[in-house]
Amino acid sequence: MDAYVAMEDGRVVSARGRAPGRTRGELVFTTAYTGYEESLTDPSYEEQVLTFSYPLIGNYGVRTERFESERVHPTAAVAREFTDDVAEWLAEEGVPALDHLDTRDLVTAVRDEGAMKCGIAVGEDVTPDDARAELAACEGMSDHVDIGDQVSVGEQVVYNAGGDGATVALLDCGVKGSIVSSLVDRGATVHRFPHDTPAGAVADVDPDVLFVSNGPGDPENFGATKAVVREFAGEVSIAGICLGQQIVASALGGTTEKMTFGHRGVNQPVMDLESGRVVMTTQNHGYTVADPGPLEVTQINVNDDTPEGLESDELDVLTRQYHPEANPGPEDTLGFFDDVLGMASTRTPMLAD
Repeated sequence: MDAYVAMEDGRVVSARGRAPGRTRGELVFTTAYTGYEESLTDPSYEEQVLTFSYPLIGNYGVRTERFESERVHPTAAVAREFTDDVAEWLAEEGVPALDHLDTRDLVTAVRDEGAMKCGIAVGEDVTPDDARAELAACEGMSDHVDIGDQVSVGEQVVYNAGGDGATVALLDCGVKGSIVSSLVDRGATVHRFPHDTPAGAVADVDPDVLFVSNGPGDPENFGATKAVVREFAGEVSIAGICLGQQIVASALGGTTEKMTFGHRGVNQPVMDLESGRVVMTTQNHGYTVADPGPLEVTQINVNDDTPEGLESDELDVLTRQYHPEANPGPEDTLGFFDDVLGMASTRTPMLAD
């Protein structure tokens, strides 16, 4: 099959088609060299074309137990070489895939010029103009105002019902399955709510912790989620990961901004400002907190000083920009979940409205 990538900078790159289709999205890259199953099923890649910088993707097969959600989320996948296992999986999922191109060139372009729109055309009779047509119809990430609806659960789901641990109300903006597992494994009962659930419905479960998940897109497009954070601020412990950190900061008076090419991979160094300790982390985000508002920056990215951890003793808030559950990646920061659930032990139960 023929394959073409039409990029926002004007270039059209030819490749070998591995899974057919025509699509578009924001061209981004990950530096991870393992965990392709987890990456491809991570809801945070919704509306993006994922390029793998590692040259061979698929050398240990495809196992469903590694999936972070029920489907592949990138609109297309690009690699120097995909194994047949991965190519067949993507074809079954209806996700275009292409390889046999210089991914170093794509990664360099994104690093130097920023994440960019692109159009993808893969098939027996596609042309460069087909890819250009997809590019012309491509929207920017901030224009996907309803992206939360594409990745959030449709109705409330309860995990570990009747457990004797903390009660967590999780606002699902595109949560990874391993985040839910990390909470349940520590005894928590997790009520997973759609991202736009009203505060009253959340209050009905009398949560010990309000947890805002990771997810795709611009945090400013999650207005309903921010409204719940504001409603519970100062009354219930609040935690968040990745997009969740951005939403919490924005809801409480801070601001966010789009990054040039984001942080995506398993080797992002983060420094704790109090201890000076540096840990390697797994990350996947294209936006960041610009002004934390009333929250204190407690951790920063060593490469660019962007906030990686926010806290407030007064408001009982604890958030992380990276993924403590990793999966794949280093497990140095798994203690975050213990800290979050530890926040629950000091709260006073509230009455639902």
